[in-house]
Amino acid sequence: MTREEKSIAIENLTAQLAGTNIIYVSDISGLNAETTSNLRRACFKAGIKLEVVKNTLLAKAMEASSNDYGDLPTVLTGNSAIFISDVANAPGKIIKDFRKKSDKPVLKGAYINSEVYIGDNQLDALATIKSKEELIGEIIGLLQSPAQRIISALQNKFAGSEEEGAE
Repeated sequence: MTREEKSIAIENLTAQLAGTNIIYVSDISGLNAETTSNLRRACFKAGIKLEVVKNTLLAKAMEASSNDYGDLPTVLTGNSAIFISDVANAPGKIIKDFRKKSDKPVLKGAYINSEVYIGDNQLDALATIKSKEELIGEIIGLLQSPAQRIISALQNKFAGSEEEGAE
């Protein structure tokens, strides 16, 4: 790769990093062609971009980015692939699902909404993070619950007073 090609690759990676707040870094080396193809297909269906990257180029792109990736560049050893998503738990779920059949992909680290997670031991926690939509749904449910109880109580009270008037 020439110096100019590296520069272009770093610019492209920096632009990708700037466009998202959710990045998982993993090791997918050793997966056979069929498994890798299945992983890519699952990522595509979930709206996740999966890309194998050179560690040095990704480290430079992280350095050039306005985001603070903390210790995440320290995990950039060996083979690395990045999962870029709009949903915080989607890559974690995909990785967990694939780990039922294989020991890869191995999670090296993740950057989610300014938080840095290092190590494969974080996978369970990352896969269970609630998405923005799930949190909004829960909040709406919590807000509606008291109002529904009041309406129900009022309906029961009025129904009860109508029955008393009918007697």
